[in-house]
Amino acid sequence: MSRNIRMILQYDGTRYDGWQKQGNTDNTIQGKLEKVLGRMTGQEVEVHGSGRTDAGVHAAGQVANAHLETEYSVEEIKAYINRYLPEDILVLEAAEADPRFHSRLNAVEKIYTYRLDMAEKSQVFERKYRYAVGERLDVEAMKRAAGFLVGTHDFKSFSSGKQGKKSTVRTLHEISIFADGTKVDIRFRGDGFLYNMVRILTGTLIETGQGKRDADSMPGILEAKDRQKAGFTAPARGLFLTEVRYFRKRS
Repeated sequence: MSRNIRMILQYDGTRYDGWQKQGNTDNTIQGKLEKVLGRMTGQEVEVHGSGRTDAGVHAAGQVANAHLETEYSVEEIKAYINRYLPEDILVLEAAEADPRFHSRLNAVEKIYTYRLDMAEKSQVFERKYRYAVGERLDVEAMKRAAGFLVGTHDFKSFSSGKQGKKSTVRTLHEISIFADGTKVDIRFRGDGFLYNMVRILTGTLIETGQGKRDADSMPGILEAKDRQKAGFTAPARGLFLTEVRYFRKRS
């Protein structure tokens, strides 16, 4: 009997070519999971993730599901996967889900966190997980700029993907910026994100904090629908998929 198993994972994306399996590499998170589950069941398994994190991007709360033909309990499934996965990928939770549950199609909100350091060089044990901008940022200006970006907008200027006829309208429910010493964390909560959207939003906010852009210029960037009008794409190493929600919570 086929069972739909829902998993919550964390992974260090540093050495991987992203979440999604690709024809030119087997070094992906999805690929590693499918290989282990295929070994466990003796069958070909397809794992669905809530989102396709890019090469080098990390996850603290990625959600995935897979339909499995197995008599193992969910605890045994979790233990088996973790036994054979590399040490930089971990299944935190496993549970049986409704047969119709789909980790991507049923997601209501996603939360990403981008981690910055205003120091010239990150501390040794954070260098893979925080982008060192090397200068003091005007965090208040960044917060003002973020205010213009919250809401439902066409975010075409903030995507490097080829959208074709697909809509580039998304809703950002929240952008929160927290500063503590030299550390700055930017939290993005929205109904969905375009390719590289969070990293381009972050690069644009960084440039605002550097004084290279006016906070008041954000509406014009949105209106332009032109990738060249927005800021640089911040490096992958500072980005984490923090949480995926399947029902709305009060802020």
